[in-house]
Amino acid sequence: MPIDRPVPTGPAAPDLQIVSTRVYRGANVWSYDKAVHLVVDLGVLEGYPSDTLPGFTDALLQLLPGLDGHTCSRGHRGGFIERLHEGTWLGHVAEHVALQLQQQAGHDLRRGKTRADRSVPGRYNVIYGYLDERVALAAGRLAVRLVNHLVRAEPGFEFPLEFDAFLASSARMAFGPSTAAIIEEATSRDIPWTRLNQASLVQLGQGVHAQRIRATMTSRTSALAVDIAGDKSLTTTLLGSAGLPVPKAESVRSAEAAAEAATSIGFPVVVKPLDGNHGRGVCLDLRSEADVLAAFPIAQGQSKRGVVQVESHITGKDYRCLIIGGRMAAIAERVPAHVIGDGEHTVGELVEITNADPRRGVGHEKVLTRIAVDDAARELVKSQGYEWDSIPPAEQMVKLALTGNMSTGGISVDRTFDAHPDNIEIAEEAAQLIGLDVAGIDFICPDITAPVRETGGAICEVNAAPGFRMHTHPTVGEPQFIGKPVVDLLFPPGAPSRVPIVAVTGTNGKTTTSRMLAHIMKGLGHKVGMTSTDGIVIDERLVIRADASGPRSARMVLSNPRVDFAVFEVARGGILREGLGYDRNDIAVVTNIAADHLGMRGIDTLEQLATVKSVVVEAVPRDGFAVLNADDPHVRAMRRKCSGTIVWFSMEPPGSEIREFVEERCRRGARTVVLEPSDRGEMIVLRQGRRRMPLAWTHLLPSTFGGTARMNVANALAAAGAAFAAGAPLHDIRQGLRTYTTSYYLSPGRLNRLEVNSAEVFVDYCHNPPGMERLGEFVEGYVEQRQKSQDHRISRIGMIGAAGDRRDEDIEALGHIAAEHFDVMVVREDANLRRRAPGEAAALVVRGAQRAMDAGARCRQIATVVDEIAAVRHSVHLANPGDLVMLCVDQHAAVLAELEDFTHEAAAGSRTDGDQPGDPDLDPQQLVDEAQTSYAQEAAARREAIEPPLPTP
Repeated sequence: MPIDRPVPTGPAAPDLQIVSTRVYRGANVWSYDKAVHLVVDLGVLEGYPSDTLPGFTDALLQLLPGLDGHTCSRGHRGGFIERLHEGTWLGHVAEHVALQLQQQAGHDLRRGKTRADRSVPGRYNVIYGYLDERVALAAGRLAVRLVNHLVRAEPGFEFPLEFDAFLASSARMAFGPSTAAIIEEATSRDIPWTRLNQASLVQLGQGVHAQRIRATMTSRTSALAVDIAGDKSLTTTLLGSAGLPVPKAESVRSAEAAAEAATSIGFPVVVKPLDGNHGRGVCLDLRSEADVLAAFPIAQGQSKRGVVQVESHITGKDYRCLIIGGRMAAIAERVPAHVIGDGEHTVGELVEITNADPRRGVGHEKVLTRIAVDDAARELVKSQGYEWDSIPPAEQMVKLALTGNMSTGGISVDRTFDAHPDNIEIAEEAAQLIGLDVAGIDFICPDITAPVRETGGAICEVNAAPGFRMHTHPTVGEPQFIGKPVVDLLFPPGAPSRVPIVAVTGTNGKTTTSRMLAHIMKGLGHKVGMTSTDGIVIDERLVIRADASGPRSARMVLSNPRVDFAVFEVARGGILREGLGYDRNDIAVVTNIAADHLGMRGIDTLEQLATVKSVVVEAVPRDGFAVLNADDPHVRAMRRKCSGTIVWFSMEPPGSEIREFVEERCRRGARTVVLEPSDRGEMIVLRQGRRRMPLAWTHLLPSTFGGTARMNVANALAAAGAAFAAGAPLHDIRQGLRTYTTSYYLSPGRLNRLEVNSAEVFVDYCHNPPGMERLGEFVEGYVEQRQKSQDHRISRIGMIGAAGDRRDEDIEALGHIAAEHFDVMVVREDANLRRRAPGEAAALVVRGAQRAMDAGARCRQIATVVDEIAAVRHSVHLANPGDLVMLCVDQHAAVLAELEDFTHEAAAGSRTDGDQPGDPDLDPQQLVDEAQTSYAQEAAARREAIEPPLPTP
């Protein structure tokens, strides 16, 4: 009910508004588990907490009395109600309403929080857990509408009707009782599961351990067995040939043939579709040819092939024996839909009263199905001597269906512990003969407690994918927890369900570290699934080329049946967008935290960036590991967020403050990966307590270029620490690092070396100031090392570009740092300008470089060639034999292809003029103009080949 409130009205609506919605499908910055995140704006309601709105709390509790059970921050029942009376903001109220709506839809959730957005007054972050994201989103929308309605009436809004529609929608989206029973058991065993469609197809487990279910059909269910069970004639023949009790039966295609078969078998008979299910089209106890002729079209209408089964009618009670993995799991007596007279109500009224039971719903959405009121039901009532408006005597049963199927409104009585052992043995043998791992054996017999071979009775049907609800929610008797034997079948005790997951994050080095680790684990025989900014790699084969550092890519890898070890590069954007995409990672690796992507998605400081990236550390379980860079203070602080064991790595020399910190942790038993210098070079050493394990000389690792690529030395330390935590033997870690190179095939776009026209060309993805600092250190060390064997001075040519979505100061800093390490700079732009004007990002790079040049930096020449391929050609043209060209690229595949073409052109003598690459007499601006013009012509030709020009009118 709406209430009067002292808030302003007018064009500026004071309603609570949802500004944005986000669904986290794994651990995230707000929660350890999946959650919905609503950003809401209170508008003028920011000044009106709940205690200032007369009658608000009472009206809310009248509609949702279950809120009384919410503890909120008080930790005791009724805590939220106390907050309402004391005064709390309406964003917080919406959170609790959303949780309560989900609880009333059958989703038991209690996790939520509401936090103010300090950057925008009146704006709040509302976070709450979910089981089904569609239900959770609908709950959030309805919660906001209800809160607004209680403040100011919304025309046409009737909460009871809206609530009923919400519950109906939730029921349609929910798993059925059978699937829910299996998932509940899997969850209790910590087996991860993923819904694969909008129905009941579910994956249990990860990677190579994954199994699938669809309702009660499993990955191990034989398609042949399902076909046999669907053919009732064949089923009866196979069971009968094995000596099991079955009724006499014939298959027919016409009504006349059905009548003849009935006469041959002997009345009474049953007529049913050969390939039907759920009791549809089954006509029982037919005692004349006329009855058979009338029943035939009913049965044929439910048969996909138009074939009808005529079989002898077995007198007795209807029992369903559930067989899982060849063993009896549960038995239920199925009682047909009926009502019990009370001497006061008519048959029709009794049906309405029975259908009003909240346990009854449409189809399989609830534990019981509503009794259908149709012509068949009315005819059956009439055959028992009653009319629909007759009042049956007290305690008199009136049947409304002949079959005991739950889907026709029947009820179930648990008989699991009443069955005779002989009957159990018959049911188990029947399931094995058909070949079903999960089978429903339908018995008709006088009493399941006595042997059917003595009392009479038969197996009338074998069902593939039998429903579980008659066993999990019997109308009478104790429920049977039959999800357990199904999960035991798929995951025997002790069998793994998860693959090891290593999550690698940081500002720089995460891609190379991921590749190094994947290469090491591949050497151990693992089928490694890896995600990175370059794509998804399964067992060293690129299956998807895209930026795959987000949660969706991680889920794709975990669904791949070949993967038995997963390495995920985890980017900041994916964490903010969807969370991790999985519940936990066994090992977290954090390389560093530096200024990149600041000013985006509300992340403005290094502390905020560290908080985002620490999500992978928080997702480490107690038996897991976090591999942390001790040299970075922001990474070092993440140790407080880790529930598992810390593995420290450090580049600092012995005796330094950081190294002393690491050594102290090592003496306490921690694992560390450090560098130990000697006359022969630097040795990577793994240490744990007093145990010292030399691993490899840094200058002998191909990826470090004689130890000069210090960023790859750090990446090797991180990869070694992660591999050690994963249980890899030392010699395998050593072999992996020694065989990992920066060739394009193992590490595309990461320090790939080529020789073009006798100049050394490196292709790298460097695109931010911290990365440029590391790259500059490599250039200095590498040139110094090579200069010892060169007679002439080695010039350094750098092609530089910045992503347009970075801050102006970061782009300028990139140019400033580059100017300190290169003699000549060629400034380009990305193909995706990211909302900047053409030339804007390049101008900022030039501005930063020019400022460095004014301060005496190394750079002496800057050329702007905005197109990447043209800039590549120009950079290579500038180089003399022996010079170093560093290409910081955006599209590394296109650049490598262009370099190969360039090399072939040079080898073929395509340059026939007297000017040679790098000739100092050439005008640099002339080369720039030539490169720009040449590429523009080539690009136009390519576009015309793809999209021919329109004909002239």
